[in-house]
Amino acid sequence: MTTTLDPNIIAAYQDRVGRGIAARLSDSTHELPNDISERLKSARMQALAKRNVVKLQTATSVNIQGGSATLNAGGFSGGLWSGLGAVIPLLALVAGLLTIAVVQEKQRTNEIADVDVELLTDDLPPAAYADPGFAHFLSINRRD
Repeated sequence: MTTTLDPNIIAAYQDRVGRGIAARLSDSTHELPNDISERLKSARMQALAKRNVVKLQTATSVNIQGGSATLNAGGFSGGLWSGLGAVIPLLALVAGLLTIAVVQEKQRTNEIADVDVELLTDDLPPAAYADPGFAHFLSINRRD
C-alpha cells in the first residue's frame, strides 16, 4: 500500500510547527541578558543567510508495509557511489569479524598447546592427573 501525501499539506504542517516553536522561544527572550540576545541575533542572521543556500527535498511518497513505513524521495538515483557506500562498510564489518575469529582461534590453539607442553614435560606422567588420589595429594600439600 502506497500513500502519497500532498506537498502543500506537509508544508502547511511544517509551517505550523515552526511558528509554534518560534512563539515559545519568543516568549522567553525578554528575560535574556543583552549580550546573549546579540549573539542569538547574529546566529539568527547567519542561519537565515544559509537557509537560502540549503534546499531540503521532501518525501514524495510513504510506503507502508506490515507495520513499517519508508519514505521515498522520488527522482534520486545514487548510482555507483550509493551502492559502494552501502557495500564497503558491510565488507569492512565482515573482514573485521573474520579477523577477530581467526585471532581468537589462534590464541585458543596456543593456550591448548602450552597446556599440552606443560603436561608432557612435567615429571609426572599424564595418567597421574586423572587419578582421584592425586587431587587429594595436592590438597594435602597445599595446606602444608
